[in-house]
Amino acid sequence: MAELLVSPLSAPLDTSLRIVVSGLSPDERVTVCASTGDRAAEAVFLADERGVVDLTRHAPVEGAYSGVDPMGLFWAMAPTGGTPRGTVVEVDGAGRVEVDRRTVPEGVRRTEVTENGLVGVLFEPDDDETHPGVLVLSGSEGGLHELDAALLAGHGFAALTLAHFGAPGVPDDLVEIPLEYVGAAVEWLGARAGKVGVLGGSRGGELALLVGATFPQVNAVVSVVGSGVVTQCIGPGRRLSQKLEHEAASWTWQGRPLPYLPYSVPHELRMRIVDGEPVPLRLAFDLTDGIPEDTEIPVERINGGVLLLSSGRDESWPCVELSEVAARRLAERGHPHRHEHVVYPEAGHLIAGPPHRPTTDVVVPGPGVRFAMGGTPAATAAARADAWRRTVEFLSDQLGT
Repeated sequence: MAELLVSPLSAPLDTSLRIVVSGLSPDERVTVCASTGDRAAEAVFLADERGVVDLTRHAPVEGAYSGVDPMGLFWAMAPTGGTPRGTVVEVDGAGRVEVDRRTVPEGVRRTEVTENGLVGVLFEPDDDETHPGVLVLSGSEGGLHELDAALLAGHGFAALTLAHFGAPGVPDDLVEIPLEYVGAAVEWLGARAGKVGVLGGSRGGELALLVGATFPQVNAVVSVVGSGVVTQCIGPGRRLSQKLEHEAASWTWQGRPLPYLPYSVPHELRMRIVDGEPVPLRLAFDLTDGIPEDTEIPVERINGGVLLLSSGRDESWPCVELSEVAARRLAERGHPHRHEHVVYPEAGHLIAGPPHRPTTDVVVPGPGVRFAMGGTPAATAAARADAWRRTVEFLSDQLGT
């Protein structure tokens, strides 16, 4: 009789699972399905000579993904229109297994932070030891990244996710955000943790490099699909054109706005908005005439290692070129700490954050438009998994866990 085995049955969301179907006949076709109610994916496999299908060793012959990938069914999940529920792996005739993919690992405590005017949530191992700190910054979506911080805590960090806009208690828009506010979070975290690093994705990656270059207490920076260049604000308004036309700085320091690379709104971008086509926002970044030197982030001032992770087919902005500015400065100025720029050629914008989550949404909602994210789901999923692995390893190396 066929049997479905999934292990581990309960683990943090960033843990890879092993899915095995045994007791089959050799070459028997079997369909394996994974579902969360609102999303699902399935693939067809042929049992080996032992009558076994093992997703860590076998590739599907058809279905939602190709190639050997233990977590292929999870990143390949597509919307079903159903209601969200727990994760289930199912094989007709072999069983149905519920899996607890924990968004907060066991042994991690959550604390809301409101001291010193901060708006954040701290996740840390539930013990009496001192752990290295990581400040987790959001991108253009704003708000808090609790999932990222919680899972980092499961790897031994005291992770503070900080809201700097787009949440109650902070500005609605990414316009003239004082770096001193983020500096206060670095100081707060450093007072209760060991060494402090900063992690950010997209516009949060830009901010992470800027914070590292401004505050010497920062001992490591990871910028995922980020920028070594200060870019224009994300202004108010319900339509994309309104946001792009708001000419102001994203960040201030000591009461003065920082110089920034302004948006360009070419004809192609305007026509895509008018026609309702998916918008590649990278069109708003014109680098043909070079980048003004006063907008470059002085990353060589960072008092620790720098990891830059970029996607070669990022349609949200030209992260490879923008991050290469930081890589060049680090190299030319002989940065004494570990630094690296990793590029995933076929991946799209959505490689930041924990792995093993759906990457099939290559077009996402925006302010009155739909944004094209670029890349293929498979390449983006692989890049996200590798980027997360590199991030945890790098922060552990630089900060000590």
